[in-house]
Amino acid sequence: MEKVIRKAVRCYCIKDNKVVAIKYKKGHPKEEYYDMPGGKIEEGELPEEAAIREIKEETRIEANNPIHKGKLIVDAPNRQYELDIFVVYEMNGEPEETEENTSEWLEINELLRKDKKFSNIMLLDARLIDNLINEEKSINLLIEIDEDENILSIKKV
Repeated sequence: MEKVIRKAVRCYCIKDNKVVAIKYKKGHPKEEYYDMPGGKIEEGELPEEAAIREIKEETRIEANNPIHKGKLIVDAPNRQYELDIFVVYEMNGEPEETEENTSEWLEINELLRKDKKFSNIMLLDARLIDNLINEEKSINLLIEIDEDENILSIKKV
């Protein structure tokens, strides 16, 4: 069986060692999980446009000048996500609650300690964050996960 491939973006709004994280509300299929703002790239939409739109939809923050950092492939048993990764340092507004999720500034280390977090949050880990925040470096990784979102491996691609 061929895997479904979903092209999407994930956005890391970073300021003062904090990042904007979203948490899905009860009743949502991903309830109680922490994630980075992001979502599907719509037909005819550029990844940068999707990043700006998704940050606004999920946090109410207006992102300026998102910086493309590369690709993250998240490979699950029956699906694959090809994520364009963006970092945002320039933004207007503060995180707000939406219909599907809450959003807030969290200390990066605090977010890494949370239960129920998606694998793309691992880009904030001390071993990988330099690739995310150093303007001269990029991200091109494959993260293999199981059905319960547990990370099985992380490889450079």
